[in-house]
Amino acid sequence: MRILQLGKFYPIRGGVEKVMRDLTEGLSAKGISCDMLCAKLPSDPVDEKDKPSAEEQHPLTIIHLNRPFGRIIAVPALAKKAGTMLAPAMIRYLREHQKEYDIIHIHHPDPMAALALRFSGFKGPVILHWHSDIVSQKLLLPFYRPLQNWLIRRSMAIVGTTPVYLQQSPHLKLVQQKCIAIPIGIQALKPDPEKVRQIRTRFQGKTLIFACGRLVPYKGMEYLVEAAAILPDNYHVAIGGNGPLFRQLQARIQELGMQDRVTLLGYVTDEDMPSWFGACDVFVLPSIMKTEAFGIVQIEAMSLGKPVVTTKIPASGVSWVNKDGVSGINVPPQDAQALAHAISEAVKHQEQLGAGARNLFLERYQLSTMIDKTLQLYETCIKK
Repeated sequence: MRILQLGKFYPIRGGVEKVMRDLTEGLSAKGISCDMLCAKLPSDPVDEKDKPSAEEQHPLTIIHLNRPFGRIIAVPALAKKAGTMLAPAMIRYLREHQKEYDIIHIHHPDPMAALALRFSGFKGPVILHWHSDIVSQKLLLPFYRPLQNWLIRRSMAIVGTTPVYLQQSPHLKLVQQKCIAIPIGIQALKPDPEKVRQIRTRFQGKTLIFACGRLVPYKGMEYLVEAAAILPDNYHVAIGGNGPLFRQLQARIQELGMQDRVTLLGYVTDEDMPSWFGACDVFVLPSIMKTEAFGIVQIEAMSLGKPVVTTKIPASGVSWVNKDGVSGINVPPQDAQALAHAISEAVKHQEQLGAGARNLFLERYQLSTMIDKTLQLYETCIKK
């Protein structure tokens, strides 16, 4: 089998790109030829961890994974607009190389990747990975809808990260017979014990609540800040991440007089992030819109046996990922009072919920499970 994961960006930052890379690495480690075709701005550097295996084949950047079976192939992009890379080179590359692949696994939403597939001339099976509906760019959706509808028709199977999202998406109502849920899987995090000790020392005597993500409206971090004002004085909320709302959140923290009880950490490196998960007592995902379709950070926390508090976003899979009363607690979105109460309850039942979180991770969210289920789907499509 020769597989192509198609779509999104390099360097790897978002959840969709992480899933693509994990599939590429996992499949190639099994001796299956798998490439990941994505787009990269010329100004974006190659990640440090990838430099030893990176090769510049102008105009391409190629990163070798598990030689000779896996590669990340990054074509040059002209710009990034409305969350999409403008990369005509992706169309050209796919047209020239489409015959090298038996299956194309395209990751949605990504209009550039859909356009490249549309004009590629590829005749084999297509698997559509429906990570989320287009929510933030609703004004552009009417222009993209014809291409999206073609993509849905063209696909042999449609993969969703949760059964809830597949069932609730208005775009997939008529194609439920070819939808299959394969939850995202990850490797369990490995915190640095010394860094965990340093964080716990920094917040000594505090119950540490952790959240992370881009500081953008749909993440709902302002409600966590307001919840912090309701929690007892011995609670401390640490929020990792950067984004356009950083100053607004900082101003809200000062307005509430919470400078000693809420810390905006700014950007947290990939190396340090596991230690923040390891140090916290409870992890919180306060998102408010179905743009948050799954919430990989939830399963990162679960992998370390941390209780999760998150929100019941209508038509999103977030609250399906966190099993209420088992791995954590789910509350209505945009409700600081409910969020504060759930955090207190999660702390009160930390041992029970933490054990439930770890068990649920082992049952549903391991990387090997996602790779094996995806491989089974490929084999079924090839047989058809």
